[in-house]
Amino acid sequence: MLALLLSLVFAASPPRSIRHVIVVVLENEDEKRAAVQPYMRELASRGAMLRNYHALAHPSQPNYIAMVAGSVLNVKTDKPVILDARHIGNLLEEKDLTWKAYAEGYPGNCSLSEKVGVKFFGQYVQRHVPFLRFRNVREDPARCARVVSASELDRDVDNGTLPNFALYIPNNSHNGHDTGVEKADRWLRDRFEPLLKDPRFADGTLLVVTFDEGSERGPNVVYTVLVGPGVRPAAVSETRYDHYSLLRTIEEIFATGTLDRNDATASIISDVWQ
Repeated sequence: MLALLLSLVFAASPPRSIRHVIVVVLENEDEKRAAVQPYMRELASRGAMLRNYHALAHPSQPNYIAMVAGSVLNVKTDKPVILDARHIGNLLEEKDLTWKAYAEGYPGNCSLSEKVGVKFFGQYVQRHVPFLRFRNVREDPARCARVVSASELDRDVDNGTLPNFALYIPNNSHNGHDTGVEKADRWLRDRFEPLLKDPRFADGTLLVVTFDEGSERGPNVVYTVLVGPGVRPAAVSETRYDHYSLLRTIEEIFATGTLDRNDATASIISDVWQ
């Protein structure tokens, strides 16, 4: 009851001062273990923590697809798929807004390789880059070119060309998949703390850090934090949200409308704003 009352008191729409949303997706850890990591705990103290945020499925791939499509689209495994469906990129383009996926280890040039090289540990894998699973990206060179190497984020900051929306996909070492949440936490600090201190990145940018899924033995509640314009520092939400809620919130920020899937009925994240 207290959580409900607090959510009503603090309910608000995301501020229009948000010009960019960058979503960083880490891998395979429950909220309780992630929330006690030093940097993730620090980000929660500076931003807003969603304590009741749920992933949607196991294994990874359906969660990534849901984040951008508002549905798992009947995907139940990590096996390669080609999807004939619209996604958040389509909605943004229709509003003359921009999107990208920054992927660590991605070879570029619209590569459709499932992975890069023969090494498994720590590598890039396509299943974590959901846009490359959609036919309207794979077969459109202009859209496919929006999937880029992660180093392009730094160039976009330097050039003032940050997209309105982006996924940042770490490799399987940095995201914790092969190395654990402690390594992911250290990487997150090293990669994003300098950016958060750089006004060319931070001004107008909402940074979201989440996990694709929790451990298979847990309730699939995952660490999710928002840092940026209009977020109440140290806010803690106990409202139930999920990957569809995040997509719906992004649609609300950019006034794109919905994909008329689960995003259309999902709750907008509303109880963490000033």
